[in-house]
Amino acid sequence: MTAYQNPVLNADWSDPDVVRVGDDFYLTASSFGRVPGLPLLHSRDLVNWTLVGHALEPEEEFARPRHDGGVWAPSIRHHDDRFWIFWGDPDQGVFQVNAPEIRGPWTRPHLLKAGRGLIDPCPLWDDETGDAYLVHAWARSRSGVKNRLTGHRMHPDGTSLLDEGKVIVDGDRIPGWFTLEGPKLYRHDGWFWILAPAGGVETGWQGAFRSRGFFGPYEERIVLEQKDTDVNGPHQGGWVRTPAGEDWFLHFQQRGAYGRVVHLQPMHWGPDGWPVLGDAGAPVAVHRRPRLPVQPPAAPAADDDFPGGRYGRQWQWTANPGAGWATQHSGDGLRLTCVRSVDAADLRKLANVLTQRLPGTPSAAEVDLRLDSMEPGARAGLAVLGDAFCWIGLERAADGTVRLVHRFAEAAADRERDAGAPRPAPEGRARLRIEAGPGARCRFAYDTGDGPHPSGPVFAATPWRWVGALLGLFAVAPEGPGHAGAAAFTRFRVTPLQSLRSPFEKTFDKKRADA
Repeated sequence: MTAYQNPVLNADWSDPDVVRVGDDFYLTASSFGRVPGLPLLHSRDLVNWTLVGHALEPEEEFARPRHDGGVWAPSIRHHDDRFWIFWGDPDQGVFQVNAPEIRGPWTRPHLLKAGRGLIDPCPLWDDETGDAYLVHAWARSRSGVKNRLTGHRMHPDGTSLLDEGKVIVDGDRIPGWFTLEGPKLYRHDGWFWILAPAGGVETGWQGAFRSRGFFGPYEERIVLEQKDTDVNGPHQGGWVRTPAGEDWFLHFQQRGAYGRVVHLQPMHWGPDGWPVLGDAGAPVAVHRRPRLPVQPPAAPAADDDFPGGRYGRQWQWTANPGAGWATQHSGDGLRLTCVRSVDAADLRKLANVLTQRLPGTPSAAEVDLRLDSMEPGARAGLAVLGDAFCWIGLERAADGTVRLVHRFAEAAADRERDAGAPRPAPEGRARLRIEAGPGARCRFAYDTGDGPHPSGPVFAATPWRWVGALLGLFAVAPEGPGHAGAAAFTRFRVTPLQSLRSPFEKTFDKKRADA
């Protein structure tokens, strides 16, 4: 195949940055409050990507859900035979971790600059002079400041800054520019280059700044914008050069509940020395592939059989996991402990929701569930989780029976309520299904042994402020003494809705049409 189609990562891989080491390309992205954090993706052709690990393990700051906080807009670099990732935590400051190999071991986070509202940091080691620098942006929600970029000299070992910092680009002084953020710092052709977006994630643009000296003055230019394409606000990413000398740019597009999907743009340097991205500054939908060895089609995994009770790399908890939340065993299937919580009726407040990204194309998620807990009020299920949420699953009733339940909560609600009438699940088992159609409009279904049935009205998935909606598995029980038992999930599958449909799906389609 000689062409690729955007997006190359069709899910919420927010604020991507990329680096090449030899023939290999590595990408990281924001992980916000989910654990483990800092996903690490690998490719050899810039089109097909797989998830190979994470660089950030549980830390004290992630003890409770921080859906829009945590890890914002990381930068990844390779220097002195080590991988380096810098990121901003808007409530704490600028951190870095580093490792000899992409799979680790990664160091514990080092706080490089403390302060609220410090976001989107990017380092640069100048190979010509041996100097090191750092640039970062500001979050007005924490600092009262935005639309400017601050620069520092940095110790070459990446452990400290050598000055108090200086505003090197002030967006308020550039007519029409606002919400300047997400800087990526480079050296090219004798210039310091900062590639940074502005204008907001929904409708903004990608800018380029250049100066002969790191501290400025900088001149600017818009190098990528929507124009007459369908790609709104092409935004915030990284430049990478192939071994053959081709230049490419990876960036995100904000797509509502789907989050920030990743596009690949061709890039070259114009006769005036400025970068030209996409098709004369407009995003491309289809383009010639990079001149790299073509790899087999690949994407981050979604399906999981949970061998030995272990879950795949695609899953992240909504906060630090507790001991025994997921227990390993000799067979297949995920055994989740029904964790006791005062917040059992609000999934957004739970740390023990195991999540993965909602696919960016119409898809169905399906899983088999068995509720083993005998605790009244214990429940487990499959959810679409965002600022609002909806789930379908099983609950142990006060009389000891198990029932199929379907519940939701709107963004402003602090408790869930029924989306469909509870129904008996006499064997304590169910196959659960969520169809996320165009616009992330979700339909729910179940099978408790007598065939598939639709349940409740359509639910429109919603993002948080910065994070796309998530698919989630959970098991929870009301507060009380002692162990509350467990639930078992088996055969989790995500399938495109346009693919060949299973007997379950066909029967569900017929019943939904007859309803």
